[in-house]
Amino acid sequence: MADDNNQVQNGKLNIELTEEVAEGTYSNLAIISHSSSEFVLDFIKVMPGLPKAKVKSRIMMTPQHAKRLMRALQENLSKFESQNGAIKESDQPHFPMNFGGPQGEA
Repeated sequence: MADDNNQVQNGKLNIELTEEVAEGTYSNLAIISHSSSEFVLDFIKVMPGLPKAKVKSRIMMTPQHAKRLMRALQENLSKFESQNGAIKESDQPHFPMNFGGPQGEA
């Protein structure tokens, strides 16, 4: 425990990535909702022709962390596009967006 505290104090953080988590989870839809104290990001895999989809992962974070995530995504998208060209967005999603419940953004 003392070693962990020393690493954090020295500006180092030991992050472990298990094999299972390293495999990742594919998502082609994100539903974002929030309260006054937290943001909730639900990641979903929608399959063509299927009327039902399950949330594959839910991440909850503070508004401050959500803002840091947004900045990090903007920075990485900018770097990606400078190396690979602009990412083209389609006008309409290819699946129904009438889930009921709170409106989210992807």
